[in-house]
Amino acid sequence: MTDKILSKVEDGIGWIIYNNPERRNAVSLAMAEKVAEVIKSHGEDDEVRVVIIRGEGGRSFVAGQDISEFEELRSTPEGVARYERITNAMYQGVRNCPKPVIAMIEGYCMGGGMALACACDIRICSDNSIFGIPAGRLGIGYRPNFTRWVVEVVGASTTKEILFTARRYDATEALQIGLVNRVTSVEELAGFVQDYALAIVENAPLSLRASKGIVNMVGDSPGEWDREAMQELVDACSNSEDYIEGRRAYMEKRTPEFKGK
Repeated sequence: MTDKILSKVEDGIGWIIYNNPERRNAVSLAMAEKVAEVIKSHGEDDEVRVVIIRGEGGRSFVAGQDISEFEELRSTPEGVARYERITNAMYQGVRNCPKPVIAMIEGYCMGGGMALACACDIRICSDNSIFGIPAGRLGIGYRPNFTRWVVEVVGASTTKEILFTARRYDATEALQIGLVNRVTSVEELAGFVQDYALAIVENAPLSLRASKGIVNMVGDSPGEWDREAMQELVDACSNSEDYIEGRRAYMEKRTPEFKGK
């Protein structure tokens, strides 16, 4: 479909790499379609325990949609509907992936890139990263699902500040407001994220799935909670071989060997 999205699976980590550095990793429609396909594949692959998303080139994580395509692909109501459906499948695919997803951020993370980062579970950035949502300067509305993910990460008041001011935040500020979980130097970023992900890989897959699923559902208002689905996730852990292995390994003071069963 496109060579602008690269993917691989190594050591339990599924990688998604936005490979469009000459345009600061702006996302074309073909790229969005490919990411939706890859994130679904990683989510279904038992060899993948955690997913890492990053941008190529060192200047940008993801710069949002490729505006140069708008004239051709968004010039009719039908075109707009198709465009929104495909791009939303990418964002929602990341958000709904049952595996933990880490955003590895270096450089600019703006607009739709912020939405993608907030759709991930963990955000780790280099100290030269810059964040912002310039919707107010462009006269556009930020999508409701994008807004919700930012609210979940930094809270309603700070989200309003980000949107109202359209200002940029450096890595230190991003850490202060809770937008990112960790900040490293540019030189240490790749190794830090790799080690961080490998630590997650060692944990029980069903527990990871339950944790992510329940945290996401708890983010819904209480009246929207699917308590039955939540209980099924918990029961899947309690009835698993991994639970027996984890319990025995704890008692025997050894490292557990989880199989996701």
